Amino acid sequence: MPIQQSYENILASLSRSNIRYLVAGGIAMNILGMERATFDLDLIVFLEKENILRFVRVMTKLGYRPKVPVKPENFADEKLRRKWITEKNMIVFSFYHPKNPFEVIDVFVYHPRPFDKMYKASKKGRIFGQTIRAASLQDMLFMKKKASRPKDQVDIRYLQSIIRKQED
Repeated sequence: MPIQQSYENILASLSRSNIRYLVAGGIAMNILGMERATFDLDLIVFLEKENILRFVRVMTKLGYRPKVPVKPENFADEKLRRKWITEKNMIVFSFYHPKNPFEVIDVFVYHPRPFDKMYKASKKGRIFGQTIRAASLQDMLFMKKKASRPKDQVDIRYLQSIIRKQED
């Protein structure tokens, strides 16, 4: 199955299952107006236990598995997530599909900013045939600056220029 179709299936399944989440990363950049190739799906899932467990059930049902050797349900354990952050410097918990290991879904192990504020500021957009919520310009800029990888520099300049235009 092509990656685009897989992501469409994931987003549709998340919506049908009433999971609270936001799209971030390259797909959010596309929704925010910057056409950009991306090879993974970055998600900010509301880190409330029942929401996470619904998310994990959807991913498991679709055939995805954690990249790290743990049970997928372990992602719902707040103490374990904190341990992964402090001991492993983990930023995202990744799922992959065994039939296509390049099909990666990265889920933040913490909220970069308070989730309710990010959700309220998010932008609705259509991608892969789905209406979804993407992290806002300001939240994406915050995350890109925090990551500060060389590949993020173009995104940072783009986001800053869009925000400046909106302020004028």
